[in-house]
Amino acid sequence: MQSSPVFSRLGLSALCVIGALFAAPIGAQTHVSTVAPDGWARNSVNATIFRTNAVTSRDGTQVVGYYDDQARVVLAKRTVGTDDWETHVTQYTGHAQDAHNGVNLGIDGDGYLHVAWDHHGHPLRYAKSTEPFGLELAGKMSMVEGGPLEDNVTYPQFFDLPDGRLLFMYRDGSSGRGNLVVNRYDPSTQTWSRLHDKLIDGEDQRNAYWQACVDGKGGVHVAWVWRETWDVASNHDLAYAYSPDAGQTWVTSRGKPYTIPITERTSEYAMKIPQRHELINQTSIAADGNGRPYIATYFRPPNTEVPQFWMIHHDGNRWQRQIVGKRTEPFSLSGGGTKRIPISRPQIAIAQDQDDDTPTVHVVFRDQERGSVVTVATNRDPSKKQWELEDLTDYSVGMWEPAYDPALWRTQGELHLYVQKVEQADGEGMTDTAATPVTILQWTPAASATPDP
Repeated sequence: MQSSPVFSRLGLSALCVIGALFAAPIGAQTHVSTVAPDGWARNSVNATIFRTNAVTSRDGTQVVGYYDDQARVVLAKRTVGTDDWETHVTQYTGHAQDAHNGVNLGIDGDGYLHVAWDHHGHPLRYAKSTEPFGLELAGKMSMVEGGPLEDNVTYPQFFDLPDGRLLFMYRDGSSGRGNLVVNRYDPSTQTWSRLHDKLIDGEDQRNAYWQACVDGKGGVHVAWVWRETWDVASNHDLAYAYSPDAGQTWVTSRGKPYTIPITERTSEYAMKIPQRHELINQTSIAADGNGRPYIATYFRPPNTEVPQFWMIHHDGNRWQRQIVGKRTEPFSLSGGGTKRIPISRPQIAIAQDQDDDTPTVHVVFRDQERGSVVTVATNRDPSKKQWELEDLTDYSVGMWEPAYDPALWRTQGELHLYVQKVEQADGEGMTDTAATPVTILQWTPAASATPDP
């Protein structure tokens, strides 16, 4: 099959940090490590999929961030391979009553921890650790000198680059009226710089809900859906862009340069999806060993009432799509705020044996149909559209959504998931749920799993 220009020049070493290149283990293993007993659980602020990263690691040290039952920002770390967690209650708190306001982490190449928290149309709240791999945070600071476009921040996300730099992406604006801003951090100067005031421009008419990942060469993959208003029912279409140079310039899957900012008219579309088809925003993206993107999401197929999980991927020639599993229960999405939804947004991770050009795709989710447990769907050859489903817990995780440690997946083939049972009332509501344990669920995939009936 002829590869498109952008993917053919990536080569096998271009691997998204949320993909892994390793020999498949011979048997599945799971282990639960308890970080702390007192995670905030009255809504889903600690367990949203756009917490990038809820858990992350570098050089054998793993770090977790969360709100405790008093809405204080807590950081915890351990040496990978142990269950000995050191926790630190920072001097910062957040408005945890809003599930958008999660704690997001990054670790630069020198080991300094970067933390952003409490954002839903708020001024930037960002701090850095006082020493490498330390849990003590310095004072709040701006990123870019003078703080331009730092007054109305939502969905802050860190992405580690292979050379030790960081990317920071966030929305400037509001739902239905916003733009994607991109900053980059250089450890050699310990400074941030602005790459794009508007990478994706909503033109004051809409906004992009994006997902991103970084491959092994520092290339960045971004996919997004458009939203026309504050109403989630106005989500539509799935677009894509790729940067070969750590976020500086951007091209389509065919290598055609984008003019920045990218708009609705100039976007490349992986799939056209109409409004009012239960298309969710902000799910996940990964790349295989050839640098080809794989996107996990959910929406309702035409002429049906049941939303399905989907994988949409580029095979080197064109965009392909397939349903993951087979759901039977209908639901609809409409309105604003954080919704109480019977399924989570899906998270995607890719494994690829060094001697095999065919990737294995894992999609992690929670579904009320399966008892709201942690479930992983596995496809060992994406061209065959065959999925095996395996439940990783025998207990409900409430309204949890998956987030995992990208570095350990990339280097060790272990999926370290942040897992906490949380609740969520519809439309940004609150429950009276008591604090629940913060845990890391470690899963090493098996060579095979029980097929879904």
